[in-house]
Amino acid sequence: VQLQASGGGVVQPGGSLRLSCSASGSLWAYSAISWFRQAPGKEREGVSCISSIDGKTYYGDSVKGRFTISRHRVQDTVYLDMNNLKPEDTAVYYCAAGGSGGSSNCLYDYAVDVWGRGTQVTVSS
Repeated sequence: VQLQASGGGVVQPGGSLRLSCSASGSLWAYSAISWFRQAPGKEREGVSCISSIDGKTYYGDSVKGRFTISRHRVQDTVYLDMNNLKPEDTAVYYCAAGGSGGSSNCLYDYAVDVWGRGTQVTVSS
């Protein structure tokens, strides 16, 4: 399975973007789909993830209340709606898939089986 993230771009502070994660195969093959991000000079950070088992969602502390992860069953796509964006949200965003559905472990690298290509998000005035 190959994952592809899309929807990145340049947005002003306070703006919004929607990222999409799709796969060459079925996302349902994995128990959790996650979003990570990596800014220049910083470690990769777990942003959000959603369990395919029970639909539970998890968020990193820095994005709680601003980002929302969701999954469209028919389109087999996972979305990340990002609101009230801040300059510190600037990073390359990656979607990933793994087998840790049902726990917040999906926010961590070790739970990932497949990484997708990233999409650049830049928040700047």
